[in-house]
Amino acid sequence: MDDDAPVESADAQRARAADRRRPDRPRASVIGVLGEILITIGVVVLLYVAWQMWIGDWIFGAERNAAGQERSVEWQESYEASDPDPLPTTEPDASGETPTADPIILPEPADAEVFAVMRVPRFGPDYAVEMAGGVSRARTLDTIGIGHYPGTQMPGEPGNFAVAAHRTTWGKPFNRIAELRVGDAIVIETPDGWYTYRFRTLEYVRPDEVDVLLPVPQRPDIVQATTAYMTMTSCSPMFGLAERIVAYSVFESFTPRSAGPPASLTEGAA
Repeated sequence: MDDDAPVESADAQRARAADRRRPDRPRASVIGVLGEILITIGVVVLLYVAWQMWIGDWIFGAERNAAGQERSVEWQESYEASDPDPLPTTEPDASGETPTADPIILPEPADAEVFAVMRVPRFGPDYAVEMAGGVSRARTLDTIGIGHYPGTQMPGEPGNFAVAAHRTTWGKPFNRIAELRVGDAIVIETPDGWYTYRFRTLEYVRPDEVDVLLPVPQRPDIVQATTAYMTMTSCSPMFGLAERIVAYSVFESFTPRSAGPPASLTEGAA
């Protein structure tokens, strides 16, 4: 032993021993970094999907219903403020049913022009979605709610009043379309009053089967319709585009605003 060598302290010896026992830190590899990036991307995608399918849908749906309710209140307040002459109505019968009148036929709306609010008691008392002209995603379906197929008839008019809306995403106005039952009321509110339709049947068709938009749906041999229909279309199956789900309804009555809301707005509500 070298007598001139410095004496190593006990603390230094323990530190040197600890260094020998400490494993070498692994160096970051390209594969490891790539794996972490992919995991991060996966988490971001998962959050986006959750937003689109659940969180965002809930928010958009609430916004759509709130907008429809506000539009309805606006029309009623405008009617009360103007104090117009009452529209001609039939006298209520012994059962006390709401008076009805000949339907007022509206002009076809411009693209993205809001002209009505759809209410479906089966979908809940808060369901009130605005309807606008056109069926483009960017201007109507994604931003407003329900779109009217250009060239088809208007509420209460003989022929086919055809509309479309999302079944998933963007508030999904027609998400519960498959839950409709025969006789369910589908009420279209406009500044003039309420148009009540009664649901009849569902059908599933290919996307290119445009005969569902004819004046008498699926009847190209009939040119002039004498009955007023409503056709609601959306994608099928859920989250898919392979088919279209189609709900057909038949016009029942028009209730002018002067007569107050019809009983069909609340009957059979889920």
